[in-house]
Order: sequence, then C-alpha cells, then structure tokens
Amino acid sequence: MAETLILSTATDKASRYQVLVPQIEALTTGEPDLIANLANIAAALKQTMNFFWVGFYLVKKDALVLGPFQGPIACTRIVKGRGVCGASWKEKKVIIVPNVDEFPGHIACSSDSKSEIVLPAFKNDEVTLVLDVDSDKLNDFDETDALYLKQVMTLIERLS
Repeated sequence: MAETLILSTATDKASRYQVLVPQIEALTTGEPDLIANLANIAAALKQTMNFFWVGFYLVKKDALVLGPFQGPIACTRIVKGRGVCGASWKEKKVIIVPNVDEFPGHIACSSDSKSEIVLPAFKNDEVTLVLDVDSDKLNDFDETDALYLKQVMTLIERLS
C-alpha cells in the first residue's frame, strides 16, 4: 500500500490526474474496507487538485448519507432527485454544473461553492454512492475532470 502521495508540479489538470489516478489505485489495492478507501481517495483528490470540497454520499435506503469527505461541514442526507447529488443518483449519470446558482433545486451546503461535478458509482446497475466535488470558482469542471474522475469511480466500483 502506498502511504505517500506524490504531487505533480504540472499546472494542467490532466497531467495532475495522470499522476494521481495510479496512486489512488495503489493506495486502495489490498485494502478491503470501503470507508477507509473512500477517506483516502477524498484526501488524495483534495490534496492534489485543491478542490474546495470533495467527498462521498452513500446510498442508504431512500437517501444519500454523508460519507468520508474533505472540506467544510456538509449536508448529512440528500433525497433522491434533490440537488446535484440527488439528480446524479436518480439519473444515473455524471452531472457538471458550471454555476450552482443556476441549477434548479441546488442544495447550498456552503455559500462558497460556485461550481460542482457529481459522479455515480454502480453495482449491478444500481447507484451505490456518488462522488461530489465542489469548487469555489465558477465553471471549474469540464470533460477532463469527468474523464479522470470516472477512472476513480471505476476503481471504487471494483472495491465495493
């Protein structure tokens, strides 16, 4: 298990993700505990990408329940279809929001959050959890983030 994170000095995010994703795979290989892995993944993403908030919500019955995260305190429960996380769960897809104030039903856990990306993880074609990443900058997420964060979600799906 890797216990040291090597940070890329590259300024472009694709290069930083390219260094990070294999490290996340090494970090989680051999560790069977999902929560421990999610905690380290959240920390690695926050430290490497300098996101405002990064964390996981786990599907528990009829709600998404806050899991491991890095950043300011967050909403504890989100119902299916509500906010960006609930919409990603309901629609079973990645959602990129350039300006959270323009997303219908956005849940403002922090007024400092300006843009967001949410990605679902699946088991047997059902969403089991979502990765929620917030930025304090407008329009901070794009297809590059989606591409590499999907790779992280694939690693998570193998763990669960």
